[in-house]
Parts: sequence; C-alpha cells; structure tokens
Amino acid sequence: TGFDSDNSSGDFSEANHKAAEMLDLDPHQSNRTGKHNGETEIQENGIKRHRTSLPAPMFSRSDFSVWSILKKCIGLELSKITMPIVFNEPLSFLQRITEYMEHIYLINKACSHANPLERMQAVAAFAVSAVASQWERTGKPFNPLLGETYELTREDLGFRFISEQVSHHPPISAFYSEGLNKDFIFHGSIYPKLKFWGKSIEAEPRGTITLELLKHNEAYTWTNPTCCVHNVIIGKLWLEQYGTVEIVNHSTGDKCVLNFKPCGLFGKELHKVEGYIQDKNKKKLCVIYGKWTECLWCTDPATYEAYKKNEKRGGEQKKLKPSEDVIKSENDEADDMPEVQETVQFIPGSKLLWRINCRPPNSSQMYNFTSFAVSLNELEKGMEAILAPTDCRLRPDIRNMEDGNMDLASKEKERLEEKQRAARKERAKDEVEWQTRWFHQGTNPYTGTPDWLYSGGYFDRNFSDCPDIY
Repeated sequence: TGFDSDNSSGDFSEANHKAAEMLDLDPHQSNRTGKHNGETEIQENGIKRHRTSLPAPMFSRSDFSVWSILKKCIGLELSKITMPIVFNEPLSFLQRITEYMEHIYLINKACSHANPLERMQAVAAFAVSAVASQWERTGKPFNPLLGETYELTREDLGFRFISEQVSHHPPISAFYSEGLNKDFIFHGSIYPKLKFWGKSIEAEPRGTITLELLKHNEAYTWTNPTCCVHNVIIGKLWLEQYGTVEIVNHSTGDKCVLNFKPCGLFGKELHKVEGYIQDKNKKKLCVIYGKWTECLWCTDPATYEAYKKNEKRGGEQKKLKPSEDVIKSENDEADDMPEVQETVQFIPGSKLLWRINCRPPNSSQMYNFTSFAVSLNELEKGMEAILAPTDCRLRPDIRNMEDGNMDLASKEKERLEEKQRAARKERAKDEVEWQTRWFHQGTNPYTGTPDWLYSGGYFDRNFSDCPDIY
C-alpha cells in the first residue's frame, strides 16, 4: 500500500514506558528502529518514518461508570452533554476524520484505471475502508473547539489535508484534501448526530462526502453508514456499522449501493457488507461483498446468484459449528458481543478490492489505534513554528492525555471548554457573529445540498488572524 509503517512492529509495553520515565531519556534522541519514545526517525533512504507507539499506554476504564453520566440522556442528542475525559481517546474528531486517508492507495488506484467500472470499484472500496479504522475503537474522540484545525501533509502517500471546526452547535467539521500530483480532490462536512438508547450510543454521520478524480473529470458523492457502540452500561463494548450507503458517479450516472448489515440474530451478519454497482440504466454490473473490518471482494452478478442458490440448497439443514462465522456461548447475554472469526466466505472467481492493514502489536494498549492513527498527534521538532496556532497537536488536554497525565488533561479540558463558553458569551454581548477561517457555507456542486466548501489559502501559512482558542 505504500505505508512506510506497515511492517514496523510498534513494540509497546507498560514496563518499557515506566523504564523510560525512570531513565529520563532525552526525547530528541532516536535509535535505529525509530521506536525510542515514539520519536520520528529519518531512514537511510530519506523517507520519514513516523512513530510506532504512543508516549503512554491507555489507562483502564474499569473503575468508571458510563451509566452515571448517561442515565439522564436516554433518547437525547448528546452533542451538548459534557463527558468526562476517561471516555475519550487522545485524538480530536478532526484527526479521526483524517483517518479516511489511511487507504489512500485506493484513490490512486481509481485514478489509474481507464475503465469506469474499475474506478467505481476502487471508490467503493475506499468508502468502506474509511470506516474500517473504527473497529474496536470504543473511545470517544475529543469534541473539536470552534475554530480548531488540523493539517496533515504526507509526501510519502501523496496528499495534504486540512480540516476546521466550523460550527459548535450543531457540531460541524469541514475537511479538504488534495493529491500532491493534482490528481484528486476529496472534501466534505460531517455532522455526527449522537443519541443514547439505554444500552447503546448511535452516531449518525450526517453530511456529504465528495471525491473528484480530476484526470477523468468525475465526481463521486456518498454519506457514511451509522455507527453504534453497544454495551455502554455493562459488558464488553462492541461496535457495528449499519445502513445503506449510495455512491453516485455524477459524470456517468453509475451508482454503487452498499448495505452495511446490522448484527442480526446470533451475530451472523455482524460486520458484513453486500451491494452492487449498476449503470445509469439500472443494469447490475457487479456484486460487492465482504466485511468492513477485513476485506472487500467483487464478482459478476451471475456468479454471485448461482453461488447463493447453491448455498441455500445445501445449507438449509446445516447446523452452526464452531468453525463457522459465529461462536455463541450459552452463557452470553443477548446484547453481548458475538465472538466472530473475521473471515469472509470467498466466492470462486472474485476479485479482491481491499484488505485492511494489520494493526501494530499491543494496539489494545494504544486505544486500538492503527499505525496511521498512532502518528496523527505526533508533534515533530520544529513543527510548532509552521502550524496554525489552532492545530489539534497544540491542544493541551489531548497532549496531556496522550502523555498519560490524566488529571492535568481533565483540568485543561475544563479550562478550554470554559474559555470557549466565555468567548461565546462575549460575542453575543457585542452581537458579533463567528467567522470561519478556511471554509465557507455554500452548495455542493454535484448534489445541490448545503455544504461547507474550502476557501483556500491555508497552505500560504498566513495565520495572523487565527483565533486564540487554547
């Protein structure tokens, strides 16, 4: 995939962390493996290797009760509820959005294909891969402060990315990314509507996502599926994505319809994605199937239908066995997480569209971050001098949480929220409206729906009029 960190081990342990604290190691030194204190290393070939671990391991949440916070919020919209820091992960939601770019090789693949069907297949795989990093990520990202920004330039992956929190109530995050070779533009705005339903928290990611392939003069739009975290009161947290995602090619009229299936009885449908690509005359061109946590395949409709018919004839009396998709314990509660072997039933003749990257060892000690996510809050030497003062990397509560200073992180979170409330009251008193810096309200040129569009100019690095939010 072109990731320089795919093959890195990402060794991380609590013992190593404590040893580093006792030795008071120089944070600017780096060993040959690039794992010393999570520091960045320049490899011999000149390509920058990003850190493979966080400065401190994840703390235990076993002593904290989600129910004590959420019991008064059943059926309510959660964006206005202040949550304790113990339920967070050390990333802002703006950084979480940037994880859409983890599988950017799929955009590059779409750009390289001459066949519009193959381009749509690659775009569909990219849309599914965009939510794959959420697997087992049960921590809540920090709510961005109004005016907060995040930028990421990855020359090794060929893109740069900028996002801004353009509204606080409702919370709206706008983003814009472009290929360094001027081959694509990827942009959108996300309004995550959160609701608590007693045993689960549901996040409906409203907002349009747009991908433009400039070489082919094509534009694709879609909306992400709904995400749901189960067992927030008792039991092991587990996550599913469900809902229908429609990807439209506005140039050809082709459409990809993907059905993210809900868990279902005994968890048989957990993580499954099935769908198809059709042309403007609604003729099915191919069928797509797989799991958003593992991989995605495609095959022709005739082969898929024949396989399904054969499976139905031969599987009507078939009993569930431990070697199959789901293993269900008799003692499990109905809402407990089904134990699932992450395998997709392969249909002969299918073509692989995408497979998830392996996570670093001990990812569970790093909030279940992927290798890409581990690098997002990395503050490299000299970076402060060029970043906008509103960048997430400079946000003290996230930085302290990442470093394991939970008490200080909680105090900083409260301070920043109070500062934001005071600034809002001051604007209301002076009857001054908030002015976004890098995005403006407009209309999506392809869907005709309201959207937030990039105003340009961020990478000119004139940050003189950025707000003081930290």
